[in-house]
Amino acid sequence: MVSCALRDKAVVLRPEDDVAIAKAEICAGTLLEDEGGVVEARQDIRPGHKIARRQIAPGAPVRRYGQVIGFATCAIAKGDHVHTHNLAIGELQREYEVGTDVRPVDYYPPSEMRSFEGYRRGDGRVGTRNYVAVISTVNCSASVCQFVREKFRDVRKDYSNVDGVLAITHKSGCGAKLFGEDHLALQRVLAGYAKHPNVAAYLLIGLGCEINQAVVMVERQRMAVPGHPERQPTILTIQETGGVRKTVEKGIEAVLKLLPEANEARRTREPISELILATNCGGSDGNSGITANPALGWAVDELVRYGGTGVLAETPEIYGAEHLLIKRAINEGVAKKLIDRYKWWEWYCRGIEAMDNNPTPGNKAGGITTVFEKSLGGVTKGGTTPMMDVFLYGEPITTRGFVFMDTPGNDPVSITGLVAGGANIICFTTGRGSVFGCKPVPSIKLATNSIVYRHMEEDMDINCGVMLEGRPLETVGRQIFEEVIAVASGKGTKSELGGVGEEEFAPWIIGPVL
Repeated sequence: MVSCALRDKAVVLRPEDDVAIAKAEICAGTLLEDEGGVVEARQDIRPGHKIARRQIAPGAPVRRYGQVIGFATCAIAKGDHVHTHNLAIGELQREYEVGTDVRPVDYYPPSEMRSFEGYRRGDGRVGTRNYVAVISTVNCSASVCQFVREKFRDVRKDYSNVDGVLAITHKSGCGAKLFGEDHLALQRVLAGYAKHPNVAAYLLIGLGCEINQAVVMVERQRMAVPGHPERQPTILTIQETGGVRKTVEKGIEAVLKLLPEANEARRTREPISELILATNCGGSDGNSGITANPALGWAVDELVRYGGTGVLAETPEIYGAEHLLIKRAINEGVAKKLIDRYKWWEWYCRGIEAMDNNPTPGNKAGGITTVFEKSLGGVTKGGTTPMMDVFLYGEPITTRGFVFMDTPGNDPVSITGLVAGGANIICFTTGRGSVFGCKPVPSIKLATNSIVYRHMEEDMDINCGVMLEGRPLETVGRQIFEEVIAVASGKGTKSELGGVGEEEFAPWIIGPVL
């Protein structure tokens, strides 16, 4: 019978935790020496899955991260595999404590400011890429936008400083309440992409009869030619122009006029305080909250110390961990913003009982059992500094430091809102192997375990699984931080090199389609 120390085979995050997380396969019968005595594995435990460190009575809370991840649905013996067959969520009764974990940020002095090579735009914001965008106001003009873009697939041959011409298309823009929540959210997102510092110039194309009228959107969202607030953008509608062929021809002419100006942009040395780093996780596993997420949190803390901004999102995936963010709220007003959005989600999901419809089958296969467990691991992406503000979906991010944006958990929808808010770089953690890209913003993929990294090395940028093999958190966090600076300065990510990221634009459709 194999005997070894529990910590050689599994990760114990807190002394009070009832479970440990397997770093590698633990075979049934293995004897594991723990602080409370010997634990004998009663079943095979796969990597990322949980083994009970002590006996747990039916209905008793089960802790990981020092927090409740669920309640035992039956008696759990020491050494049992703890998963969906014996663990589920239940009611959490807690009083929110506002600001009790707020600690002053140890900012770097101006003399120690780091820099990156970015594109400073006329409005003062700084981009990490240089694109021209063809933006559809409604799904009815999506094909026309794609036809225009196709003429510029090899644009870098003639315009070497332009990263590409993008078609920003989607599935909405009509069939919604005029100026209702859906309509306004779509306007924020489209305007956010048009005015994004990674977009040097853009063209709007609509059908002509849709709810989301281009002229109205330009006026309400104060859209203009980037760097020239006095100039209106070019707008084409298929109905006014005379059909598909004529609109495509006019669109190509318009892009040809925009490209020379976009090509004049040059990278200049800029302070990293201009970086807005969006964080997201997709295809999470039991290792996510041990490796990639906390390492990314370290990088977020470091960016905040330089005056930059780190953004956490995915409101349904803070369910059961929201109290930790409220403890970091800088004041009552910020805490209320988060609580209000959290309560809205409870209302939104009540009719379909979906708030706990998580984790996904892939998450469960990777060892995550409950949404509480997933959330507690997910919030570690946000580091430890004070939460300075909370933003609506796609709302411009105007506060520096660590902030939160209200988004769904669905990856493309979440990141679409973050990019619309102004995020100019993305870090995306994954334990199952998400390959997410997001033009016009580079997406850095962080693998939570070495198995996924080696299996999908063409798609993963950094292997955070080395933390399970003894690499310190700070070392991996530093690697992520330096990669953020390198990518912001022009280094291509795996998704960019693979051509991934143009079809992932997915604005949140909040309400019914009429």
